[in-house]
Amino acid sequence: MFKKKINKKKTGHSFLRRLIIIILICAVIVSAILLDLFLYADRPFHSDNTTKVIDVLHGNTFHDVLGKLCNAGIVDSPYRFKLVAIISGYDKKIKAGEYIFSSAMTPTEILTKMAKGKVRLRKLTIPEGYNIEQIAAAVFQAGTGDKNNFLQAAKNTSLAKQMKISGDTFEGYLFPDTYYFPKSTPPEIIISTMVKRFNSIFTDDLKKQAEKLGFSMHQIVTLASIIEKETGVAEERPIISSVFHNRLKKRMRLESDPTVIYGIEGFNGNITKKNLKTPSSYNTYLIRGLPPGPIANPGLKSLEAAIYPAETNFLYFVSKKDKTHKFSRNIRDHNKAVYKYQLRKR
Repeated sequence: MFKKKINKKKTGHSFLRRLIIIILICAVIVSAILLDLFLYADRPFHSDNTTKVIDVLHGNTFHDVLGKLCNAGIVDSPYRFKLVAIISGYDKKIKAGEYIFSSAMTPTEILTKMAKGKVRLRKLTIPEGYNIEQIAAAVFQAGTGDKNNFLQAAKNTSLAKQMKISGDTFEGYLFPDTYYFPKSTPPEIIISTMVKRFNSIFTDDLKKQAEKLGFSMHQIVTLASIIEKETGVAEERPIISSVFHNRLKKRMRLESDPTVIYGIEGFNGNITKKNLKTPSSYNTYLIRGLPPGPIANPGLKSLEAAIYPAETNFLYFVSKKDKTHKFSRNIRDHNKAVYKYQLRKR
């Protein structure tokens, strides 16, 4: 009986010893795996800094995203990358969008970028004088949105009222500038950004000066858009503005070709005498005063010119076909200028 008790004690010690050894071995293995993952997480796959664009779509699983990264040569060890993502919790935080990666980035940098939604921003440049049709085309070309969706939003009267726009559309209030948006940005966001930029430019001082002249902001934006389309050389903006101000004071028709063109649907690029005689709310050869709204989106210099015109007696101007104009005080001098710079050269 005594011998059997001793054998049981030895067996118990032996089992405990083996268990400790197994635990130690497991601990070493786990430590080795964790160390490997730790080193892997902060080590780039390759030194090559060539960039690749990865499009993470709405509804993509982490497995889908991992497949795209592997196929693009950004990730070399999908199993370890997945473990790093799971341990860090980033596998549940990936945001949809268009990303730029390179194999020179570490797994941690890649995961952090997607978790924070640091998507690729596309450059959208809107030149001064673009109308909403041209802006819609630029939005599409930049890849920041759909042309038709943008046009629909830009002509949405209810949306314009929500953003406190005086006109029925956003024409004139989409400030020309360079913007950066993610791929396929909702048109409302693009429009809101441009309107905010306009509001930051059209300061209280400009509003007060417009009121002194007896103009509403909408009228100033409308006049500025005409000045923008008529101007070929920046220095002439205040002079062209003075012509329109002088004609308005005398209740003369503005007779501006760009306004007529704006009122022609599907304009083919060649304005005719018939166009000048065709009734339209934008035909300033037939209507008195300003048209009902802007014909383009003016920049700051044209807005300032509309509010601070030069002091002149000019009532007419004609293109000299070198982007500059010949200004005249009376119809006789104007007709001479037309013959010299337009008719004779034909």
